[in-house]
Amino acid sequence: MGYLHSSLHVGCSAAVLALVACGGGGSGSGSEMPTYMIGGSVSGLAANESLTLANNGGNPQKVTSDGDFTFAALVSPGGSYRVTVATQPAGQSCSVAGASGTKVMADVTTVAVTCINLPQYAYVVNNGANSVSQYSIAASGTLVPLNPPTVPTGNSPQSVTIDTTHHYVFVTNLGDNTVSQYIIQANGTLVSNAPALAPTGTSPWAFSVDTLGSWAYVVNKVDQTVSQFSIGADGVLQTPVLPPVGTGSAPWNITLTPNGKFAYVSNHGFFPNLGTTVAQYSLTAGNGALAPLSTPTAASGNGPSGIAVDSSSSFAYVADLSDGTVSQYAIADGGELTSLTPAVVNAGSQPVYVAIDPSNQFAYVANSTPGTPPAAAPPGTLSQYTRDSTGHLVAMATASVPTGVGPVWIAFDPFGHFAYVANSIDASVSVYSIGAGGALQTLGTVAAGAGALAIATTYAGS
Repeated sequence: MGYLHSSLHVGCSAAVLALVACGGGGSGSGSEMPTYMIGGSVSGLAANESLTLANNGGNPQKVTSDGDFTFAALVSPGGSYRVTVATQPAGQSCSVAGASGTKVMADVTTVAVTCINLPQYAYVVNNGANSVSQYSIAASGTLVPLNPPTVPTGNSPQSVTIDTTHHYVFVTNLGDNTVSQYIIQANGTLVSNAPALAPTGTSPWAFSVDTLGSWAYVVNKVDQTVSQFSIGADGVLQTPVLPPVGTGSAPWNITLTPNGKFAYVSNHGFFPNLGTTVAQYSLTAGNGALAPLSTPTAASGNGPSGIAVDSSSSFAYVADLSDGTVSQYAIADGGELTSLTPAVVNAGSQPVYVAIDPSNQFAYVANSTPGTPPAAAPPGTLSQYTRDSTGHLVAMATASVPTGVGPVWIAFDPFGHFAYVANSIDASVSVYSIGAGGALQTLGTVAAGAGALAIATTYAGS
């Protein structure tokens, strides 16, 4: 009996070991302990966005689209997991359901990550009303006036710019040589910062912020300079410690490359002596100072106006107001603009602004299409292009779509679903949806203030 008891004991132990070795969905085999996968699914992530997930504070997993995910590191039997969002996608907030568990004894596939869009807002500068119209952006793309619908600016506002943290707004005031400074409140409305105004050079026209949100640049049309500011932690422009840098005749627009290395200014000129160059600068690391390149200008068409640079900082486009064209360039490693072949593409009547959508696939040009007198001007147009792999603009099958009267500025919602055009003469904003191939579909118009000159959009800052 003793021998039989011993045999049964050994057989039972072997069975238990075999059961443990073969259990679970992990990678173990033979006598190795099993391990288990941790994963689930992501839904609601915006196109061209990404988020990073972490498990137990490490093991980062980048997710670039909706669908299933699993972490590379496996969990041992009886272990635990805790899934968090380590990096949120731009303009969205993602939350995790079924985020944690203990005593894991099987693969986990039930972690659910859901992403929703943060609130979005739009701001329109009204040159003739000395105000900024403020709106929320509905899911349908429609602009809905906030309460109050406008806030005051300085005299003759020209442009509106939002900083890279999505907390502050700056408006250049041509008539009193200042920049109005605002804070974006939780509900999207603007309130003046302290101080409310920052002094600039004579006739500030355009404004740009570097990608880090540390430095700001103001184009002064009459002075023919660019003022350089640092931006404080409170969003206030600091007293310039760097002198203004010179430009060409009547600078109109300034655009910085997304990689933070270079800046370009269109030297528009004074009518009838329109300019034909774009000033080109490097940005000095550490203090943001602009320094003219060894070749300080690049040739453009007549009356260079708006400038756009693609998201890879590889190509640039300039609207040539007097020629009805867009100049297209490659950006060299040293920042110099080099004309593509062909050097220009046709646009509409008096192109004044060019913009590239957030997907970096499409470009649009606002053609102001003037009349005499201006109040008798016909509706303008928006030229629409695809961008090929070599940076060339290619007109879409439908080369243009109508706008309101006097289109001058283009903006997109943060996710590239909608486009907005500020129309200066009929005081409106044209609203479009962006189709799969980039073609615009008119959704309607929204009233703005007199002389609606510029528009900018943002999402709620974190």
